[in-house]
Amino acid sequence: RNIIQMDIKEIHPKNFDYQLPKESIAQAPLEVRSNSKLLHYRKGSLAHHQFSALPALIKTKSLIIFNDTKVIPARMIFHKATGARIEIFLLEPSAPSVIMEEIMSSKGNCTWVCLIGNAKKWANDTVLSITVDQIQLTAKRMSQDTVLFSWSPEKTWSELLLALGRVPLPPYISRAPSSADQNRYQTVYSNLEGAVAAPTAGLHFTKEVLDELRNKHQVDYLTLHVSAGTFQPIKTNAEEHHMHREQLRITRSNLIHLLENESVIAVGTTSLRSLESLYWYGVKLMNGDPDFFISKLYPYQNHKSLPDKKTAITAVLEYLDSRSMSAVIGHTEIFIFPGYKFKIVNKMITNFHMPGTTLVMLIAAFCGPNWEKIYEEALKHDYRFLSYGDSSYLEPDLKKSYSSDYTITKNKII
Repeated sequence: RNIIQMDIKEIHPKNFDYQLPKESIAQAPLEVRSNSKLLHYRKGSLAHHQFSALPALIKTKSLIIFNDTKVIPARMIFHKATGARIEIFLLEPSAPSVIMEEIMSSKGNCTWVCLIGNAKKWANDTVLSITVDQIQLTAKRMSQDTVLFSWSPEKTWSELLLALGRVPLPPYISRAPSSADQNRYQTVYSNLEGAVAAPTAGLHFTKEVLDELRNKHQVDYLTLHVSAGTFQPIKTNAEEHHMHREQLRITRSNLIHLLENESVIAVGTTSLRSLESLYWYGVKLMNGDPDFFISKLYPYQNHKSLPDKKTAITAVLEYLDSRSMSAVIGHTEIFIFPGYKFKIVNKMITNFHMPGTTLVMLIAAFCGPNWEKIYEEALKHDYRFLSYGDSSYLEPDLKKSYSSDYTITKNKII
């Protein structure tokens, strides 16, 4: 193993900051998805393209993996009898199930962990209600961040949200959602409901671009339901930062395709985190631990030995086959920052991210110190940043020292 040593306190947002002008933050999508700009980074060199050129830029036959999560209308507005406005933002379900596919089909009631706006004016056990088109939904605050929702059992939770919820645009888009956002803040291949933020790297793809890719490469889909934590700024070092937990689903066919392909392109940080978490699921299974949850610093623990990609993936596949399961449904809060050695993903397609966030740290881990060069180039050429912004195709040299294995001791990462 190639081992490096660094103080974990160096993994701090101040070391992953850059100046992002307000005017560089895209407030609306382009009329045509694939007309966005594409910055191609390949082993130190940079080139500018339109996103529609992506299929021609992928030279090696590859497995391209997309996140097919579907954004739900996760933001709801209630009013008290006094007129006070209470905003509820869904984070993750807690009952009758924590499985997103099951909660979306539930009827009658469900409980969620939520962010609550104007929370001081909503006491515990107080019931609020909202009615639209003769559909009534009540919300009872059970604790600081838990809300019980109730409605007529004739409708599913998915149908309720469609009627009563709002598109959860990120906080840096300084306008109210429009009817156009219902379509544009969603990938054209979205499938399984559950995300409260879009996997934005996929917003540039059109049916035409996807068809071109399928003609030359293998295209596959996994599911990671993106949480609102993706926007959460880091205020402390990596060891102390509270990482968001997200639910993911990886199918048996995903595993087989990964075993068949050496070149793996992740569309977005969510797909990348899912695939890297899959590797660590395999490590846990090989160590006799069938818990499909990757804590934020699990990859940095002092593992005595680590399997190669195929061995780890095969361990997960054998686990599914022994139980006649078609998919793994698990959770991850994996935190990828410089020093992480990528186990499955070779290349990535992604947007440009907010300064000082876990997403920029991930890009820094993937591209090394050149991440700053990439972002400077994008700003210099007026690229549009964040969710509705432009894109990049990253092909780093992952054999560089910045992608070394290391582990955490009491005070140091070694």
